[in-house]
Amino acid sequence: MQVLSEAQHEPGFCTFFQECGLNPLLNDTFIPAIVPCFDYSRARHLTGEHYRRLKEVCPMLDKGENNTYACCSIKQLSSLERSLTLSKAVLIRCPSCAENFAHLHCITTCSPNQSQTINVTQVMNVTSQGKTKLAVVGYQAFLSTTFAEASFQSCKNVRIPATGGFAIGTMCGRYGAKLCNPQRWYDFQGDSSNGLAPLDIDFQLIKEGHTEGLPEGVIPYNGRALMCNETTPSGGQFCSCQDCEESCPKMPPPPQPPSPFMLLGTDGFLVISIILLCLLILNSNDVTQRDIDPSEVTCADRNSLVAQDFLSLQFQRWGTLMATYPLTVLLLSAIVVAVFSAGLKSIELTTDPVELWSAPNSRARQEKDFHDSHFDPFFRTNQLILTAPGRKGHIYNSLLFGPQNFSGLVSKDLVIELLQLQTRIQNIEFWSDDLNRTASLKDVCFAPLNPSNPSLTDCAVNSLPQYFQNSLDNINAKVNMTELGVTKEVDWRDHLIYCLNSPLSFKDITDLGMSCMADYGAPVFSFLAVGGYENDDFTNAEAFILTFSLNNYARNSTKFKVAMQWETEFLKIVQEYQKNPACNFTFAYMAERSLEDEINRTTAEDIPIFMISYAVIFVYIAVALGEYSSWRRILVDSKFLVGLGGILVVGCSVLASMGFYSWIGIPSSLVILQVVPFLVLAVGADNIFIFVLEYQRDVRKPGETRQEQIGRVLGNVAPSMLLCSLSESVCFFLGALSTMPAVKTFALYAALAVLMDFILQMTAFVALLSLDARRQDNNRCELLCCVKVSTRRPNKPNEGFLLPLMRKYYAPVLLHRYTRIIVMLVFIFMFCASIFLMFNVTVGLDQELAMPQGSYMLDYFKYLYKYFEVGVPVYFVTKGGYDFATVEGMNAVCSSVGCDQFSMTQKIQYATDHPELSYLAIPANSWVDDFIDWLNPGSRCCRLYTFGPNVGQFCPATEASFLCLRKCMRPPANGVLRPTEEQFYRFLPDFLGNRPDLTCPKGGLGAYDKAVVRNEIGEIIATRFMAYHTPLTNSQDFTAALLKARELAHNITLGMRKIKGTSPDFEVFPYTVTNVFYEQYLTIVPEGLFNISMCLLPTFVVCCLLLGLDLLSGLLNLLTIIMIVVDTVGVMTLWGIHYNAVALINLVTAVGISVEFVSHMTRSFALSIKPTHVERAMEATANMGSAVFAGVAMTNLPGILVLAFAKAQLIQIFFFRLNLIITLLGLVHGLVFLPVLLSYFGPGVNKGVLLKLQQDKAEARRELEMRHTIKQIYDNVSFEDNEVKQDPAAPTDDSRPSKIIETQQEKKEERIDRF
Repeated sequence: MQVLSEAQHEPGFCTFFQECGLNPLLNDTFIPAIVPCFDYSRARHLTGEHYRRLKEVCPMLDKGENNTYACCSIKQLSSLERSLTLSKAVLIRCPSCAENFAHLHCITTCSPNQSQTINVTQVMNVTSQGKTKLAVVGYQAFLSTTFAEASFQSCKNVRIPATGGFAIGTMCGRYGAKLCNPQRWYDFQGDSSNGLAPLDIDFQLIKEGHTEGLPEGVIPYNGRALMCNETTPSGGQFCSCQDCEESCPKMPPPPQPPSPFMLLGTDGFLVISIILLCLLILNSNDVTQRDIDPSEVTCADRNSLVAQDFLSLQFQRWGTLMATYPLTVLLLSAIVVAVFSAGLKSIELTTDPVELWSAPNSRARQEKDFHDSHFDPFFRTNQLILTAPGRKGHIYNSLLFGPQNFSGLVSKDLVIELLQLQTRIQNIEFWSDDLNRTASLKDVCFAPLNPSNPSLTDCAVNSLPQYFQNSLDNINAKVNMTELGVTKEVDWRDHLIYCLNSPLSFKDITDLGMSCMADYGAPVFSFLAVGGYENDDFTNAEAFILTFSLNNYARNSTKFKVAMQWETEFLKIVQEYQKNPACNFTFAYMAERSLEDEINRTTAEDIPIFMISYAVIFVYIAVALGEYSSWRRILVDSKFLVGLGGILVVGCSVLASMGFYSWIGIPSSLVILQVVPFLVLAVGADNIFIFVLEYQRDVRKPGETRQEQIGRVLGNVAPSMLLCSLSESVCFFLGALSTMPAVKTFALYAALAVLMDFILQMTAFVALLSLDARRQDNNRCELLCCVKVSTRRPNKPNEGFLLPLMRKYYAPVLLHRYTRIIVMLVFIFMFCASIFLMFNVTVGLDQELAMPQGSYMLDYFKYLYKYFEVGVPVYFVTKGGYDFATVEGMNAVCSSVGCDQFSMTQKIQYATDHPELSYLAIPANSWVDDFIDWLNPGSRCCRLYTFGPNVGQFCPATEASFLCLRKCMRPPANGVLRPTEEQFYRFLPDFLGNRPDLTCPKGGLGAYDKAVVRNEIGEIIATRFMAYHTPLTNSQDFTAALLKARELAHNITLGMRKIKGTSPDFEVFPYTVTNVFYEQYLTIVPEGLFNISMCLLPTFVVCCLLLGLDLLSGLLNLLTIIMIVVDTVGVMTLWGIHYNAVALINLVTAVGISVEFVSHMTRSFALSIKPTHVERAMEATANMGSAVFAGVAMTNLPGILVLAFAKAQLIQIFFFRLNLIITLLGLVHGLVFLPVLLSYFGPGVNKGVLLKLQQDKAEARRELEMRHTIKQIYDNVSFEDNEVKQDPAAPTDDSRPSKIIETQQEKKEERIDRF
């Protein structure tokens, strides 16, 4: 080899001419590296065929047939055309770019003034066909910076639709698209080590006017390069906006997100809350105590009295009947429960998150069903993210790339360890009963380039070792290489640097000569191999990413079970590897099945926690229901069996509800199993306490049987129990109008369970209490019924501990004049503050909250958000009714030359220019664009056999040129290539089945073969275009991304419907695998308001009706419940509890529990006949408040506190925290705020009750006088004998009729007065 230091440079002279043979310095090139012969001579005059070929290949050198000179032979023109064809395959989208690229190489190869542009630096003897000639193997090419910069600018934005990346990224070596500039672009083109350049070309870019250092006679080429928004001389149109910024129309700035609601320069909701606070405070003391005048009875009073008397009488009769035949009632109740519960044999438990949280008729669900029915479901992902913290990095001084930072992770030993782990996972084998043979990865893997019969190497495994084709030999390869006179060893690091920056390359630029493509034939983009890097400094990454992709089969498919088995084996290997002390990685991992597995696992693990919670509640009920008068009677007066019976009633009501809905085919869920028993227990325990405590506080009347007493007590309390139970049941039935499956099924199950609980309490529990009362009357011990206690039961009311305490201390303090003012101020402030906080509650549910504490999935989510550099894919799916085969149809979709400026893919491109608003990071790929480029006669992708058995049929680019001389299409006259409708449908299947390679990178197999769905006659009925979101880290991001994608798709739909022949119902929609989970958050606020409103409505209506159209009581009842719900949401904001479907279920539950805290108190106040509001409030607080406190608050709190020990974060947050908030707020509103509110604004005393009481007293007095008169006539008893005296020898006064009547009247007054 000779190095030339001097050469002549004159106009009209060539430096080389004709081909001399293959370059002996190069091996393993993608195209023959044919070098020219060194020949300093005059340029040749071209005529005939020679001139015609020059005009085809280098039209910019054409000066007319009589005046055209060049320095290249016909053979050279053919080789140049073959070389340009490879580049045109990716650059042809922008004709001016392709023209400029050809312009450069035509100048260096064929220019008639070649000697003035190039300077030969290396020649050597080359022997070809027995002849030895001096050949050029290296030269300098001098270009002006003006020409070089203009050419680069015309090409730098040209896209590769299949990947969404830039074509320049494949033509700039290690620098990629981001760091590429004109010099680096030309350096790559002149680097013979890339497998494409036949010899070394040193491009020298010289600024205009600079001559220093130039060889004498050299004039840097300064021809005119076309701008990308110019048409080409050969008729090519200007480039599209997606490939050329200068072609883009002026776009208005994107609308900014709406600014927050402001008033007076501050948060508007805060201002409104403060104003509301002031108004309520100013109006809170307007009403004071006032005496009640019972002289007038209004219609409303009569209605209320009639309603109370009717309900009390009916329940009294019912209770007496149930208590009279307890065993029969218990037997019938058991039979009914058994019949209902028998449906549990066919119960269906929904565990699929999609079925649980996404309504079948919701938009996202319909879109998912359409996508999955036309395309394969999104593949199953099994992934590891591996790090090596604490390892020290180093700087590698590369021969080709200079100093490069390598993190401690990116080291040879860890790359090899990663390869070993990957190989071990790839080689997983297991016995499959479904396949009846040994199964492996190839049976279920996603194999995009060989889907029909994949081998292990066809499976899509994305990882860093894929840059070395998973070969240990390639990782260990090293070779000495000389660059610019410096010889140095190059190894795996040089190859890795190159591939991370140019993953689409089939050969690196080192002397290793290795490909960057994965062993399954596709590129591995850098963001799929490494993570945790900044500014594309890939080798300084903090994480390796290893991903195995499996096909996603339908759940009823045999292959689905095989895929699940493979993932189980995958998890076993990964978990075993993690425990291995020899493991040098710290990593997180997940399988597609992990999310569902972990949710089911944590549910199973937390079942004991719920059991303990129920056990604590049961122990409390059993102890609290007992009446303890002496130690000797403790086993007699305890209510262990009654408490157990109450728990069983709750359990039976839940079982009956679940069984009934199982009969009719409505599936259950784990949420129902966890929440409904808890809810019914809270409601049921309250009713049990009210009933039992009222019975204990009552004294049996003389001559009254035990059954009659139970019936009378039931008549007193059952209307209140009916009020609460009916309100809650109707509330939940209306809540079933929700569109969310989980909320809907919960509401249905809860509604029937509450209703069944009330029915069983009115039947089975009354019967059980009757049996227990008989045992207690006989002084028999509980559990040991044969044992009797001699100590008699005291014949006086048992008020217990709580009632006297609340009557004597709590109620007077609470309803003190100043205390009431403080209470009103505090609760009004809480309400207004909660209104403000309610508007700031976070909507969403981050998926990691569904995982238990300590789950490996929590580590995975943390690693995912920290190290991943791109978000989830998003498909823009088109439905049927659009004609892609017409020119207008293609132009409205594509984004290359000749396409509409506001086409589908162009609009997506515009959106990616503002990722902070659109949440789109990478533009959509486009099968339409690549199909058009594939058809372009400038590439060798689409050719036809010219002879042989397949003549006239499609000829792949891998076939020899002489077999396929015909192109599928001719060059278009207007420079815009578009197939006819016949050509479109003829060649589309060939495009979709064509495997991409270096000679034809536009083949559609793998990228598009499953993106276009055709019917039996070949018409397109569905297609999809894949883009990528920006990294989405929480539910708010996912929800916003869904909303923006839908807005964009709607805009695209409207535009495409304007194309002639498009169906009016044609639609484009975005599809992401996560949409079904996050769509609910777009509507959950109005959905929640609707559901809660539907629950609040019956609480008002039922309260009004059962209190005899008492509107004021209903309104106060409703107001307090609303305050509880609003305050609950406010505290949710403070405690970091997000608002979502699970929270909504709990808020609906909150309405039901609030009814228990509020409605009993409201009814007790409304029926009180004390003279003033304050006294009536005191009475209601003491009598009913004590029962509510014992029955609701103290029943819920112990069970709730146990849930704090659950492993599942969902249970900790939405069952422990939220239920604790609901219970405490319900308690303070029901027992603190409501009595004060009633003392100010409560309804007046029911005058009808007072009138009836007066009438009863008058009648009793007349009857007493009549009896006295009779006694005077027959017994001749003096007036003094009418006074009450105690004579041991005579019958007691209690046995006298007059005394009995008087005693009964006093008792009646006492009952009315107390309840």
